[in-house]
Amino acid sequence: MSTPDFESEKTQAIHHIPAGLGEELAQVISTRYPESTLTHMVTLPASKARYAQWPEWIPDSLRKALIDRGVSQLFSHQEHTAQLAYEGRHVVVATGTSSGKSLGYQLPILSTLNADPTACALYLTPTKALGSDQLMSVSSLLRDLPDFPPINPAPYDGDTPAEARSGIRDMSRFVFTNPDMVHASMLANHPRWARLLRHLKFIVIDECHAYRGVFGANVSMVIRRLLRIAEFYGSHPTVILASATSSDPEIQASRLVGASVTAVTEDGAPTGERTVMLWEPGFIEGAEGENGAPVRRAASTESANIMGTLIAEGARTLTFVRSRRQAEIVALRAQEELSTLGRPDFAQRVASYRAGYLAEDRRRLERMLDDGTLLGVASTNALELGIDVGGLDAVVTAGFPGTVASFWQQAGRAGRRGQGSLVVLVARDEPMDTYLVHHPEALLEKPVEAAVFDPNNPHVIRGHIYCAAVEKPLTELEVQAFRAKKLVAQLEADGLLRWRTRGWFAVEKPFNEDSPEELHPDTAHRQVSLRGGSGSDFMIVDISDGRLLGTIDSAKAMAQTHPGAVYLHQGESFVIDELDLDEKLALAKPELPDYTTYARSDIDIRITSAPADDEVFDAGGGLWVANVDVQVTDRVTGYVTRLNDGTTLDATPLFLPPQILHTRAVAYTIDPLALEAMGIPAADIPGALHAAEHAAIGILPLLATCDRWDIGGVSTAVHPDTGLPTVFVYDGMDGGAGFADCGFRRFAEWIEATFEVVRSCSCESGCPSCVQSPKCGNGNNPLDKAGAIKLLGAMVTLLGTS
Repeated sequence: MSTPDFESEKTQAIHHIPAGLGEELAQVISTRYPESTLTHMVTLPASKARYAQWPEWIPDSLRKALIDRGVSQLFSHQEHTAQLAYEGRHVVVATGTSSGKSLGYQLPILSTLNADPTACALYLTPTKALGSDQLMSVSSLLRDLPDFPPINPAPYDGDTPAEARSGIRDMSRFVFTNPDMVHASMLANHPRWARLLRHLKFIVIDECHAYRGVFGANVSMVIRRLLRIAEFYGSHPTVILASATSSDPEIQASRLVGASVTAVTEDGAPTGERTVMLWEPGFIEGAEGENGAPVRRAASTESANIMGTLIAEGARTLTFVRSRRQAEIVALRAQEELSTLGRPDFAQRVASYRAGYLAEDRRRLERMLDDGTLLGVASTNALELGIDVGGLDAVVTAGFPGTVASFWQQAGRAGRRGQGSLVVLVARDEPMDTYLVHHPEALLEKPVEAAVFDPNNPHVIRGHIYCAAVEKPLTELEVQAFRAKKLVAQLEADGLLRWRTRGWFAVEKPFNEDSPEELHPDTAHRQVSLRGGSGSDFMIVDISDGRLLGTIDSAKAMAQTHPGAVYLHQGESFVIDELDLDEKLALAKPELPDYTTYARSDIDIRITSAPADDEVFDAGGGLWVANVDVQVTDRVTGYVTRLNDGTTLDATPLFLPPQILHTRAVAYTIDPLALEAMGIPAADIPGALHAAEHAAIGILPLLATCDRWDIGGVSTAVHPDTGLPTVFVYDGMDGGAGFADCGFRRFAEWIEATFEVVRSCSCESGCPSCVQSPKCGNGNNPLDKAGAIKLLGAMVTLLGTS
């Protein structure tokens, strides 16, 4: 579907919904779709702006340029952030969507670059669209500052032409890039960047809450290495981080940077009155999933209908979906709904927005959404981070976006100009969404998730420590700062590092073609993958045109890119034709199947070391909980094909070699006598444990910022290492990412939330909303929902008294 051409349509924009009308719109939706359920609704009051004085150090011309753009006063959090950064203190600003966080770093950076014609700054972004938007904002502002010395802001990413790169290294004083380029280009070739590194005054890390899991651990090491090399060149840059409102931004930012960071969390920007609806779609009559489970209407279908209804009522609406394909489909279905409602004129003013459009088309859509020419847009999260689009009345979110922070990011897109707004969260048919729409306090009253990553994961930092030694010999103090004493000793024993007077050097030795994965000074940076963690990746290639779609860590390749797998790449749909294990290639062909695929596997898990004293506790009543190192052996045995409505089509066998993963797990064991006392006989133990495991995996992302696909689980009636009924939930990446550790620390809270999901689900014997898993290797057999309720309820009681 191409972007629509609305330039010739100068249709008058419909009115904004006034404050107080959100609840009326909610009533319209409830009346139109009575088979679904409005589980909760709340109207959040408007808040007034809080202002602060302009700092004296801001140049007059910069202040005047901003006033001319409508910024007559600074919000309090903008001034506070700017002042801390100008004083040289690392700072993270964690305030609401569209609260003007960017100005908090632009003020001290541009003022300093004006005062010192040699000073430089670096901006890091997790997404290309956000970086482009921020570069455009700074460039536009500088055009109104002719008295400033040349700053030459420029992008430096994978799309930067080779012939332009040397000029950027030599001339730009404000470089917009990403962590991947800092690692692969700036640090790998730091002498070429000596000018910028020598004069580096500021580093901006935008949307820093996006750095979590293995990616967060890798980025943390890149930032620490960057600060180390900057110090080598004589600079000590101030780090300014921007984050969505989240739990403990100061702690997360400090862990990311490796230094103390001050948090600014008091939001001075105004907000309009906002009504929030939590919505659960009804069941599809006659549809059956695995084991005869009932199937709810898809969140995307329901969201399209709600979007059409809202637009028909006069509310400009943005709907967030999870893929490019869904963006196109939801826009089309919303158009159909508007036609059904007798508003074909409004249907022509609905479009999709996603990555893949040309930049000028995206900007045109943003402008038309902003000025009211467009009444509705279905978008991927491309419109979630930072991009400035205002004038919206309603936001519909098709499924919980993964974190509370992301939910509020999306919700904050509506009501930016002080008008009333409506936000609708449409639940997917899975445990976490079910929990949230029935326990609104977990979503609306507190940011429950923690941004989880472990910067000391030895499997992650091994490559980074070696890269650091390649960049500059490691001193004793630096090894201590990296907390890598044992790892350095191991690298030295492996012949990769050698101690000399000035520190540990990377050993120069011939490249071994028989072991290309072995670390080597010439290839070290290429072998460290920030996104996957291990550096041992399969390449995914589109066989229709030969382009590289991306890479996938070898630990995940069997389950996600097996022959026959439906693979989505930035919303584009492919089917894997062949998985070449020798060449590490997954060959994909473009297709738009009306089904999805889920791998099935056999998993064996073994405990590799006894837990430390503070990583195990006796909850009493025959329940023990531990945080352990494990080895997981996973063999993909086949895959299931499932229609989009949840109906299972087919099961196909596969014969693939096993994958071995060394990771972290939270595990609990229960005495069989305790299970018998709970009313769970021996024959029902496997099904009860399996159902409880599935539900717990579905709920863990509520506490740790992960996706259920980042974690796995195993349950067994008798585990050889414990001799008891045992349930494991483990991180799905080498060395772990901190998710299981978080589950252990918050075990009582986790199990209580899991119990509530299973107990409150209306199904009889288990469904995707409670105990069925889309990624179950055993086809969701055996599952005993009643047994899981007994087990989880007893555990909640024990944990509450332990």
